[in-house]
Amino acid sequence: MENECGLEKLFFELASESRLEILWELQHHNLKMQEIARRLNVTATEAFRQLERLSKALLIQRLPGGTFALSEYGKLVLALSSSLEFISKYRDYFSTHTLAELPTQFLHRIGELSQAKLVTDTIELLNAGEHAYSEMDQFGWGMAEGTIPKHIGPVMDKKVEKGIKLKFIVPEKRFAVFPSITEPIKNLETRCLASLPVVIIATEKEAGICFGQKNGKVDYSGFFGRDPMFHAWVKDLFLYYWVKAKPMSRS
Repeated sequence: MENECGLEKLFFELASESRLEILWELQHHNLKMQEIARRLNVTATEAFRQLERLSKALLIQRLPGGTFALSEYGKLVLALSSSLEFISKYRDYFSTHTLAELPTQFLHRIGELSQAKLVTDTIELLNAGEHAYSEMDQFGWGMAEGTIPKHIGPVMDKKVEKGIKLKFIVPEKRFAVFPSITEPIKNLETRCLASLPVVIIATEKEAGICFGQKNGKVDYSGFFGRDPMFHAWVKDLFLYYWVKAKPMSRS
């Protein structure tokens, strides 16, 4: 393997389940070799061999007290590998859905979605979205092709009347969000884009996102949850599109 360098060598070092387990263990605690062997259920000889490899790859370092710790490089590798771990975990989903239109800066942060729940049942996802809007106390954001279902329209009207801020991004072809609201509402803002690459819902409590399929259609299966990193990622993406969208006149 002497000719291996750069990313190729890094992938080779990470290809071992034992070495990955060591890195994950050291992510939380500095450990001695004997403790690592016990946690991985391997012999001391095997633990020593794997630690030597990780040390030579500069992923870990041995401290004066005899414990092993992640190097700064190792911490960075683990932080960035979360994205690969995430898409690998949901490879079936990502084999039929595309992130090609996702802004590069968000694609690089895709690992932040790892603690969200993948919901593949359309009804379950729609119910989760409706529940989120019903429970919001501060704001509600949405980005979708369709309109709010009629049965939840009155609920949304009351939220607006209470001063909750609503923002929606819809396709240019769409000229209304709430059929029950005929006059401009102070707390409701609507903007439009020529096309919507994703479906988004976000409140102060939770968020959800659906990616498009390779054929350009959205099947309303996606990720939903309350994890802070996931929540922040979805909100940031919505605001990215909000800036690009143009205000839409309501008639």
